[in-house]
Amino acid sequence: MFDKILIANRGEIAVRIIRACREMGIKTVAVYSEADRDSLHTLLADEAICIGPAPSGQSYLNMERILAATVAMKAEAIHPGFGFLSENARFAELCEKCSIAFIGPSASIINKMGNKSEARKTMMEAGVPVVPGGKEPVHTTEEALTLAKKIGFPVMIKASSGGGGKGMRISYGEEDFEANFQNAQMESVKGFSDDTMYLEKYIEKPRHIEFQIMADKYGNVIHLGERDCSIQRRHQKVLEESPSVAISKELRQRMGETAVKAAKAVGYENAGTIEFLLDKDKNFYFMEMNTRIQVEHPVTEMVSGLDLIKEQIRVASGEALSVSQEQVCIQGHAIECRINAENPAKNFMPCPGTITNVHTPGGNGVRVDTHIYNDYKVPANYDSMLMKLIVHGKDREEAIAKMRSALGEVIIEGIDTNLDFQFEILCHSAYENGDTDTHFIQTYFPEYCK
Repeated sequence: MFDKILIANRGEIAVRIIRACREMGIKTVAVYSEADRDSLHTLLADEAICIGPAPSGQSYLNMERILAATVAMKAEAIHPGFGFLSENARFAELCEKCSIAFIGPSASIINKMGNKSEARKTMMEAGVPVVPGGKEPVHTTEEALTLAKKIGFPVMIKASSGGGGKGMRISYGEEDFEANFQNAQMESVKGFSDDTMYLEKYIEKPRHIEFQIMADKYGNVIHLGERDCSIQRRHQKVLEESPSVAISKELRQRMGETAVKAAKAVGYENAGTIEFLLDKDKNFYFMEMNTRIQVEHPVTEMVSGLDLIKEQIRVASGEALSVSQEQVCIQGHAIECRINAENPAKNFMPCPGTITNVHTPGGNGVRVDTHIYNDYKVPANYDSMLMKLIVHGKDREEAIAKMRSALGEVIIEGIDTNLDFQFEILCHSAYENGDTDTHFIQTYFPEYCK
């Protein structure tokens, strides 16, 4: 087992990893930018080191500085969390060259699955159903438009290295294609330093269903059930739950087996997520694989009882999975709400600033993952997520009631947040009835989509 791990991330996920390491008796090193000097993860870690100024390109995305910090602090492994360098194959490769364990899959697997266009190609060859689209990536507007006409509009334009909804646009015809492609590509270059794009057929009003998988170095692969992540804005998930009301026992088994098949097809190791689109006729299509831990991993932890961060660390250190597929038991229902520093009424405009007062809820089946505290200054340089509020109940009805109660207790003063908007979603009759798809917000809250 590792003696010391450097966490190449910030915010609540860095805090989450530090806590898991503490429980395992592993020392931690936090890295931080100048804007995050007083962030909670720097205070909780055993050691902390500044890696550059506020812009992520000069700090959290600077591979050389992170590797230098790892060597200087004598850490044996790096946990990348999610976002930033978590799906960067070059970073994973550099870790290997520096004899530093990367807590995630190998560089070759990230290249195959973390790169969205390469993943599509790999899954097609493995016989996994995929959304109709191009098999090869595109780089120019001209070749992309030619492919779009072949696929047929509407099409989804996606960044090959994308994640978190970045580098994605829907194009409904030739008239808006060029602008959408160029905007998505510029966003990809800015966010991931990669101009590689791919296209797929846009499926109208699907559900976004993802399966959590875990795999070790010995060929053992399991899935831990599904998460329904259909409620989104700008392709960013807002609320997630497990299990999905749209999935029958038989469909869950088929999708789970397909997820495991997809992971085995590339010799996958560590935590990963196979994401599917589920259409109105219950046909499912592989969309992409996230070769990292997900923001919404707590809902899977709540229903499975498995600590995914600890499992990641154990697997990366060479241990076998702690459970078999037969031992996985999904119990109850879990919901997660992402609390962001944003104003939904102003087109979800980010709202950085100083938090003057914070109160978080508690009680049986209530979990809060956060890095904020009184007088914490929310920087304008990074993602707006402040907190993840997670609840677990014996069934969906109880989980919804528990989440409404928990949301009503949360106090975050000094900045705007989406707390009230989350409460509106939880109280909407369509959500109560499980009538959700990826257009839920556009359909039922058009005032927030202007």
